Amino acid sequence: MAILCVANNSLSGISAGALINFRRSTGPSARLRRAILATLDAVVWIAVFAAIAGLETVGDFTSRAWIALSVVALCAQWALGYAAGLYRGRANLGSADQAVLLASVVLSSGAAALVVSWVLTGGTAQGWVAASWAAPRAVITATLVVLLVTGGVRLGIRRVFVERRPIRASDAHRVLIFGSGEGGQQLLRSMIITGHLMHGGGKRAGDFWPVGLLDDDPTRQRLRIMGVPVLGTSEDIAVVARQTRATMLVLAIPSADANLVRRIAGDAAGAGLRVKTLPSLSELTTPESVGVGDMRDVQMADLLGRHQIDTDVASIAGYLTGKRVLVTGAGGSIGSELCRQIHRFSPAELIMLDRDESALHAVQLSIHGFASLGAEEVVLADIRDTRHIAEIFLRRKPDVVFHAAALKHLNMLEQYPGEAIKTNVWGTASVLQAAQESGVRRFINISTDKAASPCSVLGYSKRLAEGLTAAVAARADGTFLSVRFGNVLGSRGSVVTTFTAQIEGGGPVTVTHPDVTRYFMTVQEAVQLVVQAAAIGRDGEALVLDMGEPVRISDVAQQLIDMSGRDVDIVYTGLRDGEKLHEDLFAEGERDHRPVHPLVSHVSVPGVDDSSVLGLDPYGNRESVLLQLSSQCADMQALESQGVLQ
Repeated sequence: MAILCVANNSLSGISAGALINFRRSTGPSARLRRAILATLDAVVWIAVFAAIAGLETVGDFTSRAWIALSVVALCAQWALGYAAGLYRGRANLGSADQAVLLASVVLSSGAAALVVSWVLTGGTAQGWVAASWAAPRAVITATLVVLLVTGGVRLGIRRVFVERRPIRASDAHRVLIFGSGEGGQQLLRSMIITGHLMHGGGKRAGDFWPVGLLDDDPTRQRLRIMGVPVLGTSEDIAVVARQTRATMLVLAIPSADANLVRRIAGDAAGAGLRVKTLPSLSELTTPESVGVGDMRDVQMADLLGRHQIDTDVASIAGYLTGKRVLVTGAGGSIGSELCRQIHRFSPAELIMLDRDESALHAVQLSIHGFASLGAEEVVLADIRDTRHIAEIFLRRKPDVVFHAAALKHLNMLEQYPGEAIKTNVWGTASVLQAAQESGVRRFINISTDKAASPCSVLGYSKRLAEGLTAAVAARADGTFLSVRFGNVLGSRGSVVTTFTAQIEGGGPVTVTHPDVTRYFMTVQEAVQLVVQAAAIGRDGEALVLDMGEPVRISDVAQQLIDMSGRDVDIVYTGLRDGEKLHEDLFAEGERDHRPVHPLVSHVSVPGVDDSSVLGLDPYGNRESVLLQLSSQCADMQALESQGVLQ
């Protein structure tokens, strides 16, 4: 009871899993709870030895000797328990892991007492024999009794305060949990503990009242976990929701793929249930323990696909840690996330370059929690300004450059193709020249899937940027490469952002074609793979990131509408100039080759000479600019078809 009182006073507002998972409990209250357990163990040792001393007579084995044995045992218990993690929260209270730890500590402590009893009876086996083996028998008996009592205390606490369901509050959410595995059990335990803490504190019971579990595993049907029954499978969501009067369903499978999330979320929404989920394993800060505080609403990233990326941190740290790293376009969606992730690898200097002062302020604020635009880490510059860019590179001497600055909105560039030449082509040439002249060791050009078999101004300009990068790779000392990926969820101007705004405005949601598909990644996934790819890429390559399966845009729109709960129509407007029905990841002649990382393909890119692109005329009419761009890319394709790489 003392343990619960301490927890009740100190854990309000904290994840309820802290009560039983001491690894997640920090601060004085956690240390006090563990100290109480250690004290209880010591009291048990003393009490058991005292009881045996009153029953067992061992020659001249005095009460003082019994006291010595109990002191040895409890000191060994404390020392070994701390070393093994028994009193440092290594295992959940009353769990099988803790039982193993407790048994090893108690038995080892008993062995220490046994050695001392041998010494006290003369240090010979004959001493034990002369005393009719009473001393070792008494120590062994005491050890087994202590093990049973201390184990029983822990199981009793777990049973009474963890597995006993709290009194339900009338206003609590009635929750169905899908998934009775480890994630579901931890979430269930967390809900129950939350109810106990709040009810015990004189407040209403927990906000979440678990009324049943669902699981597609047939072997788990009709089980009861902590008093909560498994009531059916995913096919029974609607029926079970009516029977239990549930108002919410939580998908408690952190490893769930997009298909399962979509199916369960759709069925639950159809049954009138509010849907929540646990984050993916890669998002959880402590994946070994989840609780009520980890629940969140289903997001578009969950519905489109969640990829757990196996990042080789050592290789990344090798080229970023202690290096001067410069990011162009640092205020954009990709650039800002690059800065945040690079910052974690402790570069010697992170130089954030952008022409948008407000965007620089925002990214600096997101990294440090404060912003000082007078700091040298932020640089206000336009990549079109060749002279200024060259001066910055020569003065700051970056070791690694991520070139993310670009114009990216396809439809806007179709209207103003000359701007794509000035920024995406000439601007890239400017940054590449400055990087080569200043001795940059590694240069990563951020490209797009639209550069594969391009048919739009955006695709043409980014394809030429890849070619420029490959050409510099052939003559520069460092490693120069490109990384190609598709649409980024939540980035400025993305379809998800646009659809959300249209839904909030009452609709309609506009989609170009019923069958149009696109590849999607979250910005975190995309940048994590970009940083990884930069560590494994070779000179002149374009690295293509695996973005899973393409997704129909109309499905994205419908899912967003369903999640909003609003009645909004979808209107199809037709494909616009430069748009494809389905995107390509690889150009003609490129093959999917993944020699290093399972999510990164390596393709060769033909080089483009600076002189050819500097001769482009961005000031002509739209048709003439398009013809120039497409002709340049056709020349690249011809070189690639011939197998000629500059």
